Amino acid sequence: MQPVDPTQPYDPDNIFARILRDEIPSTRVYEDEWAIAFHDIAPVAPVHVLVIPRGAYVSWDDFSDRAPAEEVAGFVRAVGNVARQLGLVEQGYRLINNIGPDGGQIVPHLHVHLLGGRVMGPMLTPQ
Repeated sequence: MQPVDPTQPYDPDNIFARILRDEIPSTRVYEDEWAIAFHDIAPVAPVHVLVIPRGAYVSWDDFSDRAPAEEVAGFVRAVGNVARQLGLVEQGYRLINNIGPDGGQIVPHLHVHLLGGRVMGPMLTPQ
């Protein structure tokens, strides 16, 4: 997949939009009025869940700029609810949000990777 230009308009045919419309199956672990969470198809940790807002936002920048406060709060709370539901709070977990080409974003729909179930190690490897 090509890196995402986060300044481009939202693509309603991206894979996460299609998952939201149930056109592509996913193994959901959580959903509410603001977000859904499902297992990543290529996990890099024992727990690797993606949390996505129901709204059409390309990136965190787009979301923080355009989403109403209630939607921002609802999404942030959904991420916390998923971590608690999966039993990750006591041992800890990592949240990752990639934005744009340098950040490694490949799907043009805001999503947070929630990783846990093992020691994550350093955030980045030295270059």
